[in-house]
Amino acid sequence: MNDNSERSKHAETIIRNHVIWSMGAGLIPVLVADVFAVSALQLDMIRQLCRVYDVNFSETQGKAIVTSLTSSTIARVTAGSIVKLVPLIGPIIGGVTVSVFAGASSYALGQVFKKHFESGGTILDFDPARLKKLYKQQFEKGKKMAEQLRKDDKARKEAEEAERKAQDAAAKAAKEAAEREKKAGAEAPPENKDVISRLKDIAHLRDEGIISEAEFQEMKQKLIREF
Repeated sequence: MNDNSERSKHAETIIRNHVIWSMGAGLIPVLVADVFAVSALQLDMIRQLCRVYDVNFSETQGKAIVTSLTSSTIARVTAGSIVKLVPLIGPIIGGVTVSVFAGASSYALGQVFKKHFESGGTILDFDPARLKKLYKQQFEKGKKMAEQLRKDDKARKEAEEAERKAQDAAAKAAKEAAEREKKAGAEAPPENKDVISRLKDIAHLRDEGIISEAEFQEMKQKLIREF
């Protein structure tokens, strides 16, 4: 039971990783190159799932199954890929569409193979016609997952950008403050500089424990009065 649980978790990790990679491949701006990249990733996912479930992998059979199950999805992905050719908005709209569909397709394909292997099936007795309904059901779940991943990624990027801007603003403010302090120090009369230097000296004595806080305050007030 424990082995089955660990195997299932490993399979889910493989599927999730390939969903994310497929979504990334869906953003490739080159026409139809995205489709080939997604297909290659899906075949690699099946290969890895075969290893997890100790099933012999057949590339020829794997390609045939992927083509059979994803034929309708590939048509939609290809249409989205063509939309990328539209100037300005095409790459954005087409990229998002292809990315989500590619992620959903990989999720559905992974789940179908996972369930088939867990029931004792192999890649040789895989019946695409029988499992197409399950693929379509999982595809709808995959779309929701892909949309959520896209939103999470967008939110993460926005948070990172906000943090970067905050750090830049803080660094700029610190630099400006240092420049103002340097300028003020340069413009201070010689006697002011002497007082500042002596204050730093007695502060150092206090920090080193040579004089007490009370003695420091007394000496500071005396310097201020003399000034």
